[in-house]
Amino acid sequence: MLEKMNIDPLTQEPFLVFLLILLAIWSFLWKGFALYRAGSNRSVPWFVVLFILNTAGILDILYLFVFGKKKVK
Repeated sequence: MLEKMNIDPLTQEPFLVFLLILLAIWSFLWKGFALYRAGSNRSVPWFVVLFILNTAGILDILYLFVFGKKKVK
């Protein structure tokens, strides 16, 4: 009989796991900054979009530097 091969991707590709963890941290940090800015600007639509979509930080960075400029009082 053939035994099932136990192939664990976490042990086979440790560099890939490292990259995924790094990407998750990168995305988490930018999302936190963008959500804070959207909340401070009282921009509910942007807050909801940023909260729901996960774009690896791209949309978050665009919001922070292009669309979400701080409002001058």
